[in-house]
Amino acid sequence: MKIQLFTVWLLPLIVLGGMFFPPLGYLVFFMMLFFLPFSYFRGRQWCGKICPRGAFLDILLSRLSGKAKVPGFMHKNWFKLTVFCSFMIFFISQFVVSEKNFNSFGFVFVRMCLLSTLVAVTLGIPFHQRTWCVFCPMGFLQSKIRALNKRK
Repeated sequence: MKIQLFTVWLLPLIVLGGMFFPPLGYLVFFMMLFFLPFSYFRGRQWCGKICPRGAFLDILLSRLSGKAKVPGFMHKNWFKLTVFCSFMIFFISQFVVSEKNFNSFGFVFVRMCLLSTLVAVTLGIPFHQRTWCVFCPMGFLQSKIRALNKRK
């Protein structure tokens, strides 16, 4: 929980600060680059302990959340894969249509962070605050990377 008190500030820094200073979006890229390899050994440890959005959902959104049960279909692999693929297509398309410079690439990460945070808040109010975490593309990818280690 103590680490969440630190990481919770990264979300508004990236989402709000990135609107005015797009290179802050690269923080998302570096967090992904740094933590994805660890998921091979530690699984979704990032999700439960370090993720800035998870910290935001636990610390702030939990006060507004209805905490209703997450709909069952959101736990299904087909749904997680659909969300993952949709986000990757949107993510890649944002790079394709961007202006191809440092700031516009940074803003792609800011935009993705903003979009996923809006979805997380929208679902976290009527349902459990961490509904987004059930099918988060980063968490989905981490679980698939971890599964590679379990096959040995």
